[in-house]
Amino acid sequence: MSIIDVTNLTKYYGKSRGIVDVSFQVEEGEIFGFIGPNGAGKSTTIRLLLSLIHPTSGSARVFDLDVVTQGPEIRRNIGYLPSEVYYYEGMKVIDLLRYSASFFPGDFTKRMHELSEIMELELNRRISDLSYGNKKKVGIVQGLLHSPRLLFLDEPTAGLDPLMQRKFFNLIREENARGVTVFFSSHILGEVQRLCTRVGIIREGRMAEISDIRSLQQNNYKKVRVMAEGLDADLFQIPGVTNIQVEDGSLNFFFKGDINLVLQKIGGMRVEDVTIEEPTLEEIFMHYYE
Repeated sequence: MSIIDVTNLTKYYGKSRGIVDVSFQVEEGEIFGFIGPNGAGKSTTIRLLLSLIHPTSGSARVFDLDVVTQGPEIRRNIGYLPSEVYYYEGMKVIDLLRYSASFFPGDFTKRMHELSEIMELELNRRISDLSYGNKKKVGIVQGLLHSPRLLFLDEPTAGLDPLMQRKFFNLIREENARGVTVFFSSHILGEVQRLCTRVGIIREGRMAEISDIRSLQQNNYKKVRVMAEGLDADLFQIPGVTNIQVEDGSLNFFFKGDINLVLQKIGGMRVEDVTIEEPTLEEIFMHYYE
């Protein structure tokens, strides 16, 4: 079952592009990665799904509810960590979290203390005394406090030290194991690779690719490196070869297609060394941007 269903979603800010004809689905229970550099349209997409802003055209449904007409109903079951967090500076952390919890039915006192302990958050400190990283921890606890069905994370690890990032990732995996669907937006590809099952790549406001991470790495491209006498890059000007580079006596390129075509070319050379491996998600991502 799709918990998010987006069809040709478009948003312009006057004449400025937000996103254009974006379509994708997120299945219930998955961790979906949404990657692209700053300005690609990630935050715009999330704000549209939360009905904080309305689309210029296209449609989106969350929990099979329309984001434009049924926003309040959708938000009852959503947790959201924005990329930048702003709070009432004079409040104590515990008062802010109690205030946040008051918008949802139920008693979340126990959960608030459990989450704060995991994230090493001091509840009695004032917001104005917190570092940026500690304010981000407040946002993480706030987003998870009411046990949402769907969690939106927009650049969630900014400001967190490496140890706290690891705790955060473990926490998200535990929430996902309980059935929480996670929409994870980031420009840090290693994070997406560690956490997500599927990924959508957004480029200049448009979707460039949607695939599971394993397929992106295994099925789409191979990274080839050849060391041989008399290297001639023109030999490998064949369909499926991209990003040819010659450096330090080796020839490097990406290949998509029947690998036997490459092996035939290599077979006619006096080879010193050859490696064929899966590219990292980062290398695949850069391929879409070059």
